[in-house]
Amino acid sequence: MTNKIYEYKDGQDWYVGSYGIFGGVRTLTDDDLDFPLLEFAQRFRDEDRGFPVSVTVLRYGSLYRLLSFVVDILNQEMGRNVEVIQRQGALLLVENGQLLHVELPKEGVNVHDFFETSKVRETLLIATRNEGKTKEFRAIFDKLGYDVENLNDYPDLPEVAETGMTFEENARLKAETISQLTGKMVLADDSGLKVDVLGGLPGVWSARFAGVGATDRENNAKLLHELAMVFELKDRSAQFHTTLVVASPNKESLVVEADWPGYINFEPKGENGFGYDPLFLVGETGKSSAELTLEEKNSQSHRALAVKKLLEVFPSWQSKPSL
Repeated sequence: MTNKIYEYKDGQDWYVGSYGIFGGVRTLTDDDLDFPLLEFAQRFRDEDRGFPVSVTVLRYGSLYRLLSFVVDILNQEMGRNVEVIQRQGALLLVENGQLLHVELPKEGVNVHDFFETSKVRETLLIATRNEGKTKEFRAIFDKLGYDVENLNDYPDLPEVAETGMTFEENARLKAETISQLTGKMVLADDSGLKVDVLGGLPGVWSARFAGVGATDRENNAKLLHELAMVFELKDRSAQFHTTLVVASPNKESLVVEADWPGYINFEPKGENGFGYDPLFLVGETGKSSAELTLEEKNSQSHRALAVKKLLEVFPSWQSKPSL
């Protein structure tokens, strides 16, 4: 037993917990937690004192996050190797290939969809050939129990023209078209940089700001040229934007979006990331996105913020019946 205090906090959830204090889960909010404590606790309870974790919920948004928080404490304190995996709206507790517990949503799950594959981990196809972007998504979704593929795994698929005038239109085009062609669950994002003094440009044209087929270096040079007469950093405010669309055959697509505020620097800094990362100064930190580690970026970027929003609504979307 340790005296360590555990904490998880983001925009939707805030938990504080400890191990060895046998108090279960209590809340300081008005939310109905619907936490599967009774069945879940039988796997980990102490015969004399009961469930060995005490958690106080200060803000609640996601059963997945709460269950993952409790499991993380148990793994660290008891040397366990339990994963929480989302599958068609259900939450699975898996340890070393053994299924320990299944928590179903109130509305249940579609039997055919749930059992259509023998793989425990579902596959999410990311509608991109950009390995840098895929690496970021893989780091995020691997922790959620998803194997991630991208379009490089499907070389025969046609390119989907991004003819939309908004981020959502482009993301929908990619996700829904590829989902229909492959029969798979597909996540597409349309991300871009919006610079306020340029009226939101480059926006949906971010990847081709310097022309079709432009390299990251060429796009960055074009952006610096457009801002050459803007001498004050405060006037170079910008946001990285992401719209995420998840599509699956015969289902209404799921859409979320997020912004990451910052400024455009006067010269590139950093060696990590891709795209406009070397020029984008994160918030008021003075540090460019390209100076962040992948872990740091995945905890705060526009894509990470959008994924957090996605995870709040993803389980209920998955459990909805097909159209």
